[in-house]
Amino acid sequence: MTITPTTITKQMLIDKAACPEWIDKFHYRKPEGLKIHTIADILDAIKYGGFGPVVSWLIKLDVVDKLDLTRANLTGANLTRANLTGANLREADLREADLTGAYLTRANLTEADLREADLAGADLREADLREADLTGANLTRANLTGADLAGADLTGADLTRAYLTRAYLTGANLTGADLRGANLREADLTGADLREADLREADLTGANLTRANLTRANLTGANLREADLREADLTGA
Repeated sequence: MTITPTTITKQMLIDKAACPEWIDKFHYRKPEGLKIHTIADILDAIKYGGFGPVVSWLIKLDVVDKLDLTRANLTGANLTRANLTGANLREADLREADLTGAYLTRANLTEADLREADLAGADLREADLREADLTGANLTRANLTGADLAGADLTGADLTRAYLTRAYLTGANLTGADLRGANLREADLTGADLREADLREADLTGANLTRANLTRANLTGANLREADLREADLTGA
């Protein structure tokens, strides 16, 4: 990641149409402005600002050209509508973070801790979420088209009406997940654990469910046209 040493002033934020709340707070932080030199300064700015748009402004100000937040501690951070497109969040701690409406297209979230995180309406197209922990996460209406969730833990996650078209969910743990009305067309669920998952009205057209465990899953009204169910366990479904 490239960081150009920069001092951000209140006027710069006004010129870039920053959120009024952050502009108001900015004055009380440092009269001389916020100095950005390292990744720690960026994390401080995010936490101080209290919400994600500050990331977008740092990019607009040419402070950073690509965020590298590997192993960053962002527990409980408010990143609502943050522009994290292509960001590196590998192994980042995002427990209980607010990422509603965030832009995470092609972001690297490999092995990230997203337990109880709020990702409602987030754009996660083609994001890398391999081995990520999304236990209890809210992914309602999130766009996960083409995302890689191989080996991810989605136990008890809310994926109501989420877009998972062509998503890779091989070996993923979806035990007790809420997938009502989710779009799983052509998704790869090979070997996925879907025990007691709620798949009512889900669209599984052309999905690969080979060796998937669907024990006691609710498939009422689900569309399984052309789905591959070879060796799948449908006991009690």
